[in-house]
Amino acid sequence: METNIGKVNSFIRTIIGFTVLSYATARMSKKPWKQSYVLLALLGAMKVAEGLMHYCPMVALWQRRNNWMDDAMFWENETSNDLYSSTEKGE
Repeated sequence: METNIGKVNSFIRTIIGFTVLSYATARMSKKPWKQSYVLLALLGAMKVAEGLMHYCPMVALWQRRNNWMDDAMFWENETSNDLYSSTEKGE
């Protein structure tokens, strides 16, 4: 798996993830019936995993979307539309 976030970004994600995870764990020990702390713990764990793996799925999705949009915006420059370009020139 290729990395898509830098070292500083992954370090920040790891620190924030551990902070959120420890906060959620501490709150779950006091109020175990609240389900929101479980979700918070999962989000913190996800940030820790992103930081350790140097890979963020949302960044990958955003980069893929931007590449798709760049390809869609410049489709006129493609050479596969030979029929359209030859009729436009009047040949």
